[in-house]
Amino acid sequence: MTRKIKEIMTAAPVTVPRPASVRDAARWMRDSAIGDVLVSDGAPGDGRLCGLVTDRDLVVRVLAAGRDPDSTDVGDVCSSELVSVAPDDDVERAVDLMRRHALRRLPVLDDGRAVGMVSIGDLAMERDPHSVLADISAADPNR
Repeated sequence: MTRKIKEIMTAAPVTVPRPASVRDAARWMRDSAIGDVLVSDGAPGDGRLCGLVTDRDLVVRVLAAGRDPDSTDVGDVCSSELVSVAPDDDVERAVDLMRRHALRRLPVLDDGRAVGMVSIGDLAMERDPHSVLADISAADPNR
């Protein structure tokens, strides 16, 4: 039987408002031990999803570019062309999308609302739980 995204996703993704500072987004990532946050146009939980920002985005698009993390809005540096999956999609759909678009993370949307996140690590643990990537993904996060 094919597993569904809702069976492997991380539920309740962290969502930040578009005008939040990059420093605030970095703190949310640190405090939640995650490498990405979703960006919304409104208040967390009720805004329209407009982007995704990763820890790597913060390094490349802010720090390496010499931008000030306190005065740069996360909405100005997030990736806005999102590819997503639904909770009832087959896991194979996520695998296919990640391959085709060279992505490491996919937001999980239910009726346009972010309900989860599925990562390449989640897929590794699902498909090959003894792989190096699965072991790394299952390990406690660095803080």
